[in-house]
Amino acid sequence: MFNSPERHPAFEEYCECIFELHEDDLDVIQARIAERLQVSRASVSQMIEKMNKAGLVVAENSRITLTVAGQNLAQQVVRRHRLAERFLTDILGLSWADAHQEAGKWEHVISDDVEVAMNRVLGAPTTCPHGNPIPGSSYIATDAVPLSQLASGTKFTVSRIPEELEFTPGLLDFLQQSSILPGRRGEISETNHDGTMSVVIDGNTIGVSAFASSRILVTA
Repeated sequence: MFNSPERHPAFEEYCECIFELHEDDLDVIQARIAERLQVSRASVSQMIEKMNKAGLVVAENSRITLTVAGQNLAQQVVRRHRLAERFLTDILGLSWADAHQEAGKWEHVISDDVEVAMNRVLGAPTTCPHGNPIPGSSYIATDAVPLSQLASGTKFTVSRIPEELEFTPGLLDFLQQSSILPGRRGEISETNHDGTMSVVIDGNTIGVSAFASSRILVTA
């Protein structure tokens, strides 16, 4: 559990966004935050100024980083979001896409006691359904690489579906329906010059776009 002095929903949303962009190795700049949160750049600029005054972020040379307080708040929100996703998929049977949307609401209202109970009921999971680590868990990182880096004929195991893909309309449903799920094994049957790939999972051949193949993390 993470202690944080702030429970302002907007601050939580922005800290979570900055944390996840950094987690996906993306430059954390105002334009990218605006794109992820689907708000105007002017709104982002105003919010970053407020968060700076609140001691949650530091903005230097157009790059935005979380302070210790901001990091603690982000980890708390991300932890609750990913636990909620686990609960919604594993216990209630919701789809990946529906769980992602619902967890975005739950993350702001889950109390400390509910968080502890949820973690207990779920058996202290280390990742969300998409394989992303739950802060504060016993997660151990793997030597995962983007699917696009592997050659035809290579066998792989799906490791993670980064947050960037979770925000791409329709993609979570496609990945779930195609069995491109953490822990599933497959083999690359074809790679193309444009970055698109064909993979075989559960006996089915699936076409994966260049955008997705360069972001889906796997172990060979």
